[in-house]
Amino acid sequence: MAFMAAVLRRNHSGQLFHLRLVRVRQFSDSASGSGSNRIEKILVANRGEIACRIMRTANRLGIRTVAVYSDADRNSLHVKSADEAVRIGPPPARSSYLSASSILEAAARTGAQVTPLSGSGIFSECLVSENRYGFLSESAEFAQLCESKGLIFIGPPASAIRDMGDKSASKRIMGAAGVPLVPGYHGNEQDVDMMKLEADKIGYPVLIKPTHGGGGKGMRIVQSPDEFVESFLGAQREAAASFGVNTILLEKYITQPRHIEVQIFGDKHGNVLHLFERDCSVQRRHQKIIEEAPAPNISDDFRSHLGQAAVSAAKAVGYHNAGTVEFIVEHPVTEMIVGQDLVEWQIRVANGERLPISQSEVPLSGHAFEARIYAENVPKGFLPATGVLYHYHHVPVSSTVRVETGVEQGDTVSMHYDPMIAKLVVWGENRAAALVKLKDSLSKFQVAGLPTNINFLQKLANHWAFEGGKVETHFIEHYKDDLFVDPSNSVLAKEAYDAARFSATLVAACIIKKEHSTLKENIPGTNGLLSVWYSSPPFRINHFASSTVELEWENEYDISSSKLLTLLLTYKPDGSYLIETKENGYPGLEVKAEELGEHEFRVEVDGVIMDVRLAVYLKDQTKHIHIWHGSHHHHFKQKVGLELSDEDESQHKPSFEASSHPKGTAVAPMAGLVVKVLVKDGTKVEEGQPILVLEAMKMEHVVKAPSTGYVHGLQLTTGQQVSDGSVLFRVKISGCNAVLSRNAYMITEHMMEFDDSDSEKLCLADVTSKLVVNTKLSE
Repeated sequence: MAFMAAVLRRNHSGQLFHLRLVRVRQFSDSASGSGSNRIEKILVANRGEIACRIMRTANRLGIRTVAVYSDADRNSLHVKSADEAVRIGPPPARSSYLSASSILEAAARTGAQVTPLSGSGIFSECLVSENRYGFLSESAEFAQLCESKGLIFIGPPASAIRDMGDKSASKRIMGAAGVPLVPGYHGNEQDVDMMKLEADKIGYPVLIKPTHGGGGKGMRIVQSPDEFVESFLGAQREAAASFGVNTILLEKYITQPRHIEVQIFGDKHGNVLHLFERDCSVQRRHQKIIEEAPAPNISDDFRSHLGQAAVSAAKAVGYHNAGTVEFIVEHPVTEMIVGQDLVEWQIRVANGERLPISQSEVPLSGHAFEARIYAENVPKGFLPATGVLYHYHHVPVSSTVRVETGVEQGDTVSMHYDPMIAKLVVWGENRAAALVKLKDSLSKFQVAGLPTNINFLQKLANHWAFEGGKVETHFIEHYKDDLFVDPSNSVLAKEAYDAARFSATLVAACIIKKEHSTLKENIPGTNGLLSVWYSSPPFRINHFASSTVELEWENEYDISSSKLLTLLLTYKPDGSYLIETKENGYPGLEVKAEELGEHEFRVEVDGVIMDVRLAVYLKDQTKHIHIWHGSHHHHFKQKVGLELSDEDESQHKPSFEASSHPKGTAVAPMAGLVVKVLVKDGTKVEEGQPILVLEAMKMEHVVKAPSTGYVHGLQLTTGQQVSDGSVLFRVKISGCNAVLSRNAYMITEHMMEFDDSDSEKLCLADVTSKLVVNTKLSE
């Protein structure tokens, strides 16, 4: 199936990728004399930013590309970036991107057959230790199938994938080669009782890890024997969902390790070299979020030792193409310090060409950082988030700044795949210069429509320990008091509020400026962006002497609360406004806004000029306003309604009270699928007891009882989909004998709905605070 995307592909490849290239001699052809034109078409067996990255290099080399997509990815960027695209199944990965038969059928439909004069390849990289690219890239069976059908698998040989893709097998091979290993169990026996005995022998804490795949999926840290069985079974389920294999290995958990990887590359002529190391220690949920190369604070001798050990490991299994040796797995940050396009290397090596340089010629230039932008809810433990990218804007790319992305504005981040939005990669002449560029680039990365980790990455990059290179895998946990705002800390809470109040002042000035200019244009019936700017009560743009703006501040680090900010704007003859809050102790600010573009403003505050960017969109009858200025980002909301007269205003002010649930209510922390229900409705449970397991983006989350009591309203079944924030069940406090009659008259802060089934026992502790008058209790 051809796809009309040639113009789009040129746009994306021109805007999103610039690579610092260091001149080296050309690749040489294989002894057989086959030239570099042998591969003419590549089917990219992947999705997202990885697929887009591969297609850009293929396009530069004049190689046509074929994308594959699930129903969820029909309009995705990687589909638009390819010359052709083929549907391979429904959204679940097991039915699409993990379906070898569907991938191979797509290759056949698009003419992906190798001949002596022209050929095609399937791009699917596998790494020596753990593979970042995922899906079928880590399947030895898939590589073997490609070979049997005359297709070139752009990756290592099936034998190397089999040996090194299976962590248990790779550890046995490395152990035989004399490589020191962490104590653990790497055998084939997978019975849960036997595995628990092995964990007891190793000693707690132990790390449960799938033998296949990577990216932190399926990994569990078990602190005591009581936690082992459920953690082991959960790891097996997650591994099966992510990689199609549920075998597990055990390791002694090292409490303060550094996560360092060595990039290696081999050709089919026995040449293997390393391209230095990268440090991936800053992680959450066992997944790295910031990488840097070279690793800070290691000696040249140690760096050389790591590289030599990695090369020896690759040669031991006859490895060729790109890989990573774990002391674990990605290209961009390495490419920036060696100035090479490693995707091109992979294509050429698969074509039988020799490596273009020797180990002594590998350059090590400057320092690079990679920050991974995820759609995730940081205060909820970095749980993945879903939603629409209503606004998406990033720093301009250059020879020292790269943005690897698989999405664009308007796309939806779904629950079916990894929630990565982009990889931001920067380069500097040294670590300090690269870190300055990272901070600046993060401050210019803008996403609205769903929660992200951008603000958190900024905190990481500005932390004194990170600036000093003092990184290890527990960095986030160790410095959590610095990285997260504790709502109970009055000093930090006030700092956060003051920053939000200042941003609200800028928002008010920009909105009133925009609405005044919109009124002058006065385009009747517009349904586009201009209509979004029309304000909701009590902000009335016809009152030029004074106006009131109410904004609800969405506190990113205290999602349980929101703050209503009321701003008073007094118009001045020079076109500026005096903006004040109703709270005492905050002086008014003289503000003047100038509109530069659809989303851009220049605002002067008490003589200080700053550039401001706003994104405004409507969702669920609410206007959402995001503002970025300097390194700050804040999110505000306004209820959408009709303009009100002064007489009606006091009676019809919109409510900004956060929705609440009765005590003991468990709500879904993310959109996902129910993969296991652990108790039945009516079961007595203890606070913190696991009740059910949700899965999103192939990661599991255990929902626990919020209190001690009896489970009520648990009607979920395995395979059922739930939305973020939906009520899963309630736990009613035990030991309460009061019965609330059906005709009890209650006045509550929020209307409570009762049906016949609700006339059973209710604990007074749940309702007493809401009862006001005429409550009758039956005996």
